[in-house]
Amino acid sequence: MDAQELSERFAEVRAEGLEKIRAATDLGSLEEARVRVMGRKAPLARARQGLREVASDERAAMGQLANSVQAELEGAIEEKGRSFEAAEREARWERERIDVTLPPPEQREGYMHLLTQTLWEIVDIFIGLGYKVEEGPEVEHSKLNFDALNTPYEHPSRSPQDTFFVKGTKEEVCLRTQTSPVQIRVMEAQQPPIYGVFPGRVYRRDALDATHTAQFFQMEGLAVDEGITLGDLKGTLEVFAHHLFGSDLEVRLRPHFFPFTEPSAEMDVQCFVCRGSGCRTCKGEGWIEILGCGMVHPKLYEWVGYDAERYTGFAFGMGIERITALAHGIADIRLLYDNDLRVASQFGGLR
Repeated sequence: MDAQELSERFAEVRAEGLEKIRAATDLGSLEEARVRVMGRKAPLARARQGLREVASDERAAMGQLANSVQAELEGAIEEKGRSFEAAEREARWERERIDVTLPPPEQREGYMHLLTQTLWEIVDIFIGLGYKVEEGPEVEHSKLNFDALNTPYEHPSRSPQDTFFVKGTKEEVCLRTQTSPVQIRVMEAQQPPIYGVFPGRVYRRDALDATHTAQFFQMEGLAVDEGITLGDLKGTLEVFAHHLFGSDLEVRLRPHFFPFTEPSAEMDVQCFVCRGSGCRTCKGEGWIEILGCGMVHPKLYEWVGYDAERYTGFAFGMGIERITALAHGIADIRLLYDNDLRVASQFGGLR
């Protein structure tokens, strides 16, 4: 191939390359054109191979021509690419343009869960009475969950049918069934006077229904000091009930049994719907059971090393789901866990 033929070949390569570049309609097709025009098997590369066949005195001029064609094609590709990028950037700006003068989209404001609201409200009442908040582990030693609370080995609550025991621990570790172990931990760590409340999650093998779940929130309280009587227990719980349910409601204590208190009682509050006359909420009784309580059993003092002749005290415990349901007229506590936004909206949880 002589210099004239090679020069004509480079002219053809230039024209064909520019035509392919001009035909590109977007960045993707431009990249395809670049490969066809500038690739190792493209016409330009094949034309360059002809440089070896021309005379040596004409090879330099043909090399300059090849470089000129390549530079022109590369420049055309770069210019075309910039135009595509500019068009794409302008389209994106238009697509994502925000008119700051328009009103913002509606924002739904979240709110504290109804259970948390109730729990904090109860805690605030007892903090106002001088109580401290204490917490403990949810995975607990059985000796603190049962033995320290005067619950013998044969007690039904220690059955695997009632309690979640941790596998491989020979029933020495369990998911706590109550927050009472925190009372033991606090008494072991310090001497009276003690005035504390202990909120937290507890676990029991209960069948799921309108009034039971396998896990729920509980809050217990403990007061240990010199000269504490059953009258102090009732007075404290009256203040709590009046703050939470209404100051005009009566409360009463009914005899009951708990292994860790003696004497023990259930506390009822006068139905806040029918005011004692009987209705669906109180099942015709006129009273609603809200918690269990009693004077701390001397066996607990023996466990922690307190002088039972010197110190007396009381304890109480309540389920937060039950209190929440009663306070807000919720018939099924499962609604508190269903993530139904209608429940949150009904009680001010979403706006």
